[in-house]
Amino acid sequence: MATLQKPIGSGFGAASTAGDVIKGIDLSGKIAIVTGGYSGIGVETARAIRSAGASVIVPTRDRDRAATALRGIDVEVETMDLLDPASIDAFAERFVAGGRPLHILVNSAGIGGAPLMRDARGYESHFATNHLGHFQLAMRLWPALRRASGARVVAVSAWAHSRAPIVFEDPNFEHREYVPWMAYGQSKTANILFALALDERAKAYGVRAFSLHPGSIVSTGLSKYLPSELLRAAGLVDEGGNPIIDPAKNMKTVEQGAATSVWCATSPQLAGIGGVYCQNSDIAPLVTEALAANPIGSMALGVMPHAVDLQAADRLWSLSEQLLRLKPFRG
Repeated sequence: MATLQKPIGSGFGAASTAGDVIKGIDLSGKIAIVTGGYSGIGVETARAIRSAGASVIVPTRDRDRAATALRGIDVEVETMDLLDPASIDAFAERFVAGGRPLHILVNSAGIGGAPLMRDARGYESHFATNHLGHFQLAMRLWPALRRASGARVVAVSAWAHSRAPIVFEDPNFEHREYVPWMAYGQSKTANILFALALDERAKAYGVRAFSLHPGSIVSTGLSKYLPSELLRAAGLVDEGGNPIIDPAKNMKTVEQGAATSVWCATSPQLAGIGGVYCQNSDIAPLVTEALAANPIGSMALGVMPHAVDLQAADRLWSLSEQLLRLKPFRG
């Protein structure tokens, strides 16, 4: 896996926008689903993909909020809640029953830094929302992904994956101290491992999967659990509370933050490639051993070894099927 985690010289960079990476790409006749497509980088992801001619579907638990955020963008809005398994099944069943292929699935929705909350099954909310909900969605949509004869699944992760590998003995914080950003970090590691494991299983059917770090984007809503003084101390906002934009330091606008999602979902530069973690609209390097030994507090970019471990990816896949009571994936 380490040999695949090398930049390919895409020609894009930290300041590239979703509009930059979609330029010249024709998605006419393609169908995309973007979770979280009514908030933060999800809106810009949906906008860019739609601008290239694809039909875009945005599932949401709040249709009024989605309609407001997506005003002026010609997309379909459907009902779905990632914390509600029945809701996920119902959404996916409606789509699959329609007989349409699914060419692009972007898992952009997520929560971050939340106090300890659990879903109805007792699963910790970050793990349940950011990983398990998207895992279930992809599995339920599998017939449509396979029907596309060339589909991509994109999992939006974050550099926060450096904080935490999967604690397989206690993924739901039932026996250890709950630390919100460790829970978030674990869920972001899960996103990367999911893409790796899915790609291994799905590439024989023409479905490839990718994960990515969008950058630090204060205005996405993930910062709502962070006090303003902490954001200022971290250099993410100025004294007036306004986001500081400096792509060279990974602090991006929403349009810049959406670029890597759109690149992973659409770029011909990724033809024949899959299972990789990306950043700044290119494949990310593997983090050095020195940084891997002491990642906390570092803003260096790349992917941690624990997140590209195929054995861990397979173990997470099996755990996810078990927690969701899904039949083993057979393709």
